[in-house]
Amino acid sequence: MTLAEKAYSDIRLRLIINPISGTVSKLRMIPNISRRLEQAGIDFEICATEGPGHATELAAEAARCGTFDGVLACGGDGTVNETARGLTGTGLPLGIIPAGSGNGLARHLGIPVDIDRSLRVIAERNIISADYGLANSTPFFCTCGVGFDAAVSERFARQKRRGVMMYLKSAIDEYVKFNPEEYVIEAGGQVVTERAFLVVCCNASQYGNNAFIAPDASVTDGMLDLAIVHAGNPFSHALLGLDLLTGFIGKNALVDIIRVKSASIRRKKAGAAHIDGDPHVMPADINITCVPGAIKLFSPTNNTRFKPLLTPMSLFFRDCGLSVAHLWRNN
Repeated sequence: MTLAEKAYSDIRLRLIINPISGTVSKLRMIPNISRRLEQAGIDFEICATEGPGHATELAAEAARCGTFDGVLACGGDGTVNETARGLTGTGLPLGIIPAGSGNGLARHLGIPVDIDRSLRVIAERNIISADYGLANSTPFFCTCGVGFDAAVSERFARQKRRGVMMYLKSAIDEYVKFNPEEYVIEAGGQVVTERAFLVVCCNASQYGNNAFIAPDASVTDGMLDLAIVHAGNPFSHALLGLDLLTGFIGKNALVDIIRVKSASIRRKKAGAAHIDGDPHVMPADINITCVPGAIKLFSPTNNTRFKPLLTPMSLFFRDCGLSVAHLWRNN
């Protein structure tokens, strides 16, 4: 019997929650999540992560024991990444309750950054087979990159506070001293030596917070979008930031986007990289591969085609509405 054919009372889920991701404690969210699942008649188990890698262990254990119909990850992109790692190739679907700073994969899928609405996606029981990427042996489900965005990720991780404004501050502080590196990029049968501002491999379309680095990327096409942002000047980089938010990044003269199944990025020495927004130190040589259809995801049934400007605007107003609703409920 498939998950879609089961009665709600026969469904059992494991909820993995990172209590410290994002801007507020996630432990405060547990009563609301529990109430919604109980109202739906769904049996569930809550597990709080205790440190790096724990979400992967909990997800893999859920897949091995055979008594769960799915795993929910409540947290940011780092929590989603760790949870998804434990589920690749198992057939057990992952549902996302986005509660981090960026929520890149959730936003790409169209999952609202709201507990109630994200749980409605789980209730729809629409499950897709999605791709993920490998950077050497490290899985990523949203983006993986080197250059400026990796440096910002590293600086942001050192901050005591989280949120969009702190991320913008980290980006500005890093930009003042950032020097583009030279890369040798092999992709799609081409070899390019490039002094680049950043190089990012995209399984999904955005970094998070509706900043679209590869608007046409898809998690179900068996391909990755490799975005190369050439070194420019302060004015051109400012326009780049605007294009990230409006979805016109593909028309920016500084940007080349190549669709690939695999690629390699070589630089002069090991250094900073980011995996789904979290900072990593990676070797000088990074080999990128797409692993098609290897992770099951709960996904909304009403996704629409991306349209520059229109889609980002509609998402912005939806987020504003959700923020107002959160304030209203909390008061």
